[in-house]
Amino acid sequence: MNVAVSPSTPVAVKLATFAAEASPPPAAADTCRRLIFDIVALAIAGRETDYVQAALNSAVDDGPCTAFGHGRKLGLYDAALVNGTAAHGEDYDDTFEGGPIHAGAVIVSAVLAIAEKRGLDGKAVMRGIAVGTELMCRMSLVAPQATHKASFHPTAIFGAPAAAAAVGAAIGLDVNQIARAMGISGSLASGIIEYLADGSSTKRLHAGAAAQAGVRVALLAESGFTGPLTVFDGTNGMYKAFAPSKTPDFSHLVDTLGKEWILETLAFKPYACGTMTQPFIDCAIALAKSGVKADDIVSITCNVGEGTVHRLWEPLADKHRPPNGYAGKFSTPYCMAVGFTDGEAGLGQFTNERVLDPSLRALAAKVSYEIDPNDPYPRNFTGHLKAVLKDGSVKEIRQPYMRGGAHEPLSDDEMQAKFEANLKFGGLTGERIGALRDALGLIADGGAVDLSASRG
Repeated sequence: MNVAVSPSTPVAVKLATFAAEASPPPAAADTCRRLIFDIVALAIAGRETDYVQAALNSAVDDGPCTAFGHGRKLGLYDAALVNGTAAHGEDYDDTFEGGPIHAGAVIVSAVLAIAEKRGLDGKAVMRGIAVGTELMCRMSLVAPQATHKASFHPTAIFGAPAAAAAVGAAIGLDVNQIARAMGISGSLASGIIEYLADGSSTKRLHAGAAAQAGVRVALLAESGFTGPLTVFDGTNGMYKAFAPSKTPDFSHLVDTLGKEWILETLAFKPYACGTMTQPFIDCAIALAKSGVKADDIVSITCNVGEGTVHRLWEPLADKHRPPNGYAGKFSTPYCMAVGFTDGEAGLGQFTNERVLDPSLRALAAKVSYEIDPNDPYPRNFTGHLKAVLKDGSVKEIRQPYMRGGAHEPLSDDEMQAKFEANLKFGGLTGERIGALRDALGLIADGGAVDLSASRG
């Protein structure tokens, strides 16, 4: 049954009403089209990695659902977990700058898994992706930075209820069922950020676990299981549990919902590393293009937002010498060093071997930071460097926004190039790339869901 919406209606019911009724406009649909291409290709790019193999080997059920890049087909829950983990694994997936959160790996993985299980068409898939992505982005704005401050990963926390809404919308649950699904998700949402200590694999798992949780709670609610309707705004709700340092402002979540689609501002990364490092890589590349050589540099100091320090800059000595490729993705000094040296920061720049390069470590050791109290993070991600050179001169470079985001979206050609490069990295040939492109295009256009071209 439906639940009437009034000013005193629980937030979950307002979100569920949106999920059950929303019709995304063309611009939102275009962003979701980009999402499905990006996420599937990223999952295939990581298919041979140890963490993806471990996730695949942990799967206990075979079934009708695709594990992108693999011949083995999985049960519903395992497919959502494996694909979400793989898509987020190299931190090359989309990001919402206001959060930051990574919606695509969670939402696309959950919705495609249920689509194969239930025989849904592309129209249901794309609507579910739009609903889940929009809600996940908005959830991240309610108490900005407080989730990280509490040592939780926002993608993991808000991914579960957003995926619940996405799956509910895709399979046609009613308002009460979707609200109850989100209520249940509050008890399955989890994910701490201690992976920063040693570059271990748990951040990768967060997206897959959230996708799996979203599928599970939607089916629980469909079968009559209940969760608290006050999951977000209750005395012991999710924001109290996972973001206790700030009073939640739910206006960012519910105001203009269904009228304005903020997912249209989603950023697609040009570099395979942490979101907030991306503008700093642009600065480092610009410094190299200006003619400066690594040996010319005495020191580089960056102005940064305080909220980024504990994840991307400290402990600074450790960030100068990341222990493995994954840890390198969350070291701004290393990311700047490899960007300066290679002129890019793709998948090949973050191998375990590359981060041990003595020349990169020597350059990274010259990079430090100063907190800028006026930095706009998390509303906007900027970059800055001030390089002192051996001849006594100083070069200062600023990047006012993240390329790939709302201020400078990647072009269709750049997105296509990224799609093909990721598939080639994963071992797909030209003919198979074309077949997968056609299959994903058919889904995005509302047609049949056939993911056989993504198996290997």
